[in-house]
Amino acid sequence: MTFKTKLLAATLLATTAAPAWAEEVKIGVPSWTGAQAIAHVLGEIVTSRIGGEVEYVPGNNATIFQAMDQGEGDIDVHPDVWLPNQEAFTNEYVDGKGTVTLSSNPYQGNQGFCVSQDFAAAMDITDIADLGRPDVAAAMDSDGNGLGEMWIGAPGWASANVNEVKVRDYGLLDFIEPIRAEEAVKTARIKDSIAKGEGYAFYCYEPHAVWFMFDVVMLTEPAYDPEKYVMYQPSDDPDWYENSMVASKDALKDVQIAWSNSLVERSPAIAEFFQNFALDASDVSSLAFEISANGRDPSEVAAEWVAANSDRVDAMLGL
Repeated sequence: MTFKTKLLAATLLATTAAPAWAEEVKIGVPSWTGAQAIAHVLGEIVTSRIGGEVEYVPGNNATIFQAMDQGEGDIDVHPDVWLPNQEAFTNEYVDGKGTVTLSSNPYQGNQGFCVSQDFAAAMDITDIADLGRPDVAAAMDSDGNGLGEMWIGAPGWASANVNEVKVRDYGLLDFIEPIRAEEAVKTARIKDSIAKGEGYAFYCYEPHAVWFMFDVVMLTEPAYDPEKYVMYQPSDDPDWYENSMVASKDALKDVQIAWSNSLVERSPAIAEFFQNFALDASDVSSLAFEISANGRDPSEVAAEWVAANSDRVDAMLGL
């Protein structure tokens, strides 16, 4: 091989082995497992299929939206925006300031209250009102205080505030004690109650790993009625509990990703991929199950999902 041929070969290798610059993105990672799963699926596609660089940045909703609004690349994308739960942020940054883009490919989220299939069958429980029956409440009373325990969410969750109002407005406070605790406590209690044949009720939602971990059923509630669903959060009203009234099921949620508009100029291929990104609730539940129930690394689970769904990923990339 002549020197000229060697030089040409080296030049071709250098130009094909890597792009002149790699697009990059910083992905916000909220605390809940579904968001962690989606964040790593986004990151895996960016790195393995686009050839970009990814950094995962833990943060809560407020932190992530503020960083996307600033547009400086500190955090570029929120992987799991629940609406209307996070509507205060989308109203401000998507509709108001116009600094953040919301995906047009949502999956559907559903929120309610669950019991195990065995407990439902044994006590003939189908509706939230059944938790107010004295025999059901007694079967859920593990500490002997005369009230059945029901987990309503983790401390700091907006949904836990909603559920606390619901327990009151469904007329259950004389029978049910609403419990706030970290989600790991709830999961352990579900497992223990099923093993011991005890009663237990808990806030549940889809997508979530719980549907793959245990045989559970969501109870029916009065159909969503905006006139019976007037909810104020503590940030809206210091007297939120007294001034709220929630006596119907939550509306079904639209859940999607959101990203900083500045990403379009900084990393256009990644921004274009985000426009086409789409998962469904079953995808997220199964990913969350592998992470939370089987204790697997989110990056490993995401890589497996991308490899097993190459046709869907191709479609997201416009191939």
